[in-house]
Amino acid sequence: MTMTGYGRESICLLRDVNVVRIPDGTPDQLPKGHLITLSQSLGGHFTVFDETGHMVRIAGEDADALGKEPAIHSAIISGTDPETVEKNIWDVLRTIYDPEIPVNIVELGLVYHCGLKPRKESDFEVHIIMTLTAPGCGMGPVLQLDAEAAVKALPGVHSVRVEVVFDPPWSRDRMSEAALLQLGMI
Repeated sequence: MTMTGYGRESICLLRDVNVVRIPDGTPDQLPKGHLITLSQSLGGHFTVFDETGHMVRIAGEDADALGKEPAIHSAIISGTDPETVEKNIWDVLRTIYDPEIPVNIVELGLVYHCGLKPRKESDFEVHIIMTLTAPGCGMGPVLQLDAEAAVKALPGVHSVRVEVVFDPPWSRDRMSEAALLQLGMI
């Protein structure tokens, strides 16, 4: 079961679970029996508040610790031609969310570039250039690793490099109209 958007569900953890503290990105662990409040589940990961009120992210592969099923991304199209690979990359990038904002990194305007370099007939090196909403964002490395892992798992992708840049700086002008509407900004 995967929620979309915001919810407020209290859950007692079924096992110890590794978490990432938000907003600083510090790894930590919550023990079995710890009471958490589920805030959002987007892109397969869970944003929760722990018993002390701190926001943390629980990775999708740890869904069982919350008594949930991991999300299944089924939008991937078979094929390794450049157009299909690029479409799959953009689709999978749309499953990656900043844990504090219920909008994916593409709609937020964080992804500046996606380039494919042929390696073999149906095998590509992928270069993604992205930014963060703020240069000091502690979740930046987490989002970067999420993007790398998601793209690397796609058919036709041999390697991926996700480069985080701050020039040009991100501004809300880069957000899609859908993102602005979702966040109540227009």
